[in-house]
Amino acid sequence: MTDLSITVNGMTFDNPFVLGSGPPGTNGKVIARSFDLGWGGMVAKTFSLDASKVINTAPRYAKLRGRSSEEVIGFENIELISDRPYADWLDDLSQLKKSYPGKILIASIMEEYRKDAWQQIVREVQATGVDGFELNLSCPHGLPERKMGMAMGENPDIVEEVVGWAKQVARIPVWAKMTPNVGNPTVPAAAALRGGADGIAMINTILSVCGIDLKTLRPMPTVEGHSVPGGYSGQAVRPIALRQVMEVARANPGIAISGIGGIETGADAAQFFLLGASTVQICTGAMLRGYEIIDELKAELSKFMVDHGFTNLRDFIGTSLPFFTTHHDLVDRQKAARDAKEAARSRTAKDAETWKGDIAKETATLVTN
Repeated sequence: MTDLSITVNGMTFDNPFVLGSGPPGTNGKVIARSFDLGWGGMVAKTFSLDASKVINTAPRYAKLRGRSSEEVIGFENIELISDRPYADWLDDLSQLKKSYPGKILIASIMEEYRKDAWQQIVREVQATGVDGFELNLSCPHGLPERKMGMAMGENPDIVEEVVGWAKQVARIPVWAKMTPNVGNPTVPAAAALRGGADGIAMINTILSVCGIDLKTLRPMPTVEGHSVPGGYSGQAVRPIALRQVMEVARANPGIAISGIGGIETGADAAQFFLLGASTVQICTGAMLRGYEIIDELKAELSKFMVDHGFTNLRDFIGTSLPFFTTHHDLVDRQKAARDAKEAARSRTAKDAETWKGDIAKETATLVTN
């Protein structure tokens, strides 16, 4: 038997599979459905104090397909945070915690660069009974124009300051959701931890251009003939997410990391745990394959654990981290391995010559006698 439950920052998840912030958590009704299906936790779609400033366009999604037109390997969106009224979110979150007191519900919040706004939203959302916060410091499109999202997350000084504002009034765990659109992900992550973040969620989507329609010559998704760079997700981003999770986990041993990026199977999730994550979030995968994949995810992760003799998640979180090193060390290791093999071959050859000599001596002695 395997135990998929895990406690992170005092929050106990039935299993480590969390529906990530986005369309899968757009209101209380769909969040309730995810709990009923067996997801270990839920991060609600990001919202702010003033939804009137959020105006979405249509279309706002574009798909990157593989060689088969059936396979979607990448997904770009230019969707903004929730446009639902703030009061509706407070009501939904309160009702969800009353109906599902044992399920982990995390509120994803975003605000402008104002201490009073961040502290107001933290205080009021906290009162609904949610289990934790995810500070969206990383949305790559639309909101950076208002100095929100990625505009904050790419500046370590602002990251530290904003996280500090939230922690001054938060009485529940605070995760900082980091942008991958930086050269060194350990720098803003370290700033978030200095500000008091209890954990790091990473990665958010990658700023991208999904493609150009070769019939119209317009970028996709096309809105009145025009577009903007958007957030790229899906299985194609998984290698980038794995690398960034590894870097941050290695730089900050033992911190809570919620891994995000291209996870669609239990095997995908296992790789994030091996690199230091303690939960994983799935958004695009659930959108493309349906919320019902949770049973498959749990079964596949359990099989991986059984195959390796692991009984709980803590048995293997971070196991693969020590095997990352420098290129110089790889060269030294390879040289040492070659030298060891050559020495072994030399010893074998020498032993063979010695053996032949001994046999010759014994034969000569027998002939003489």
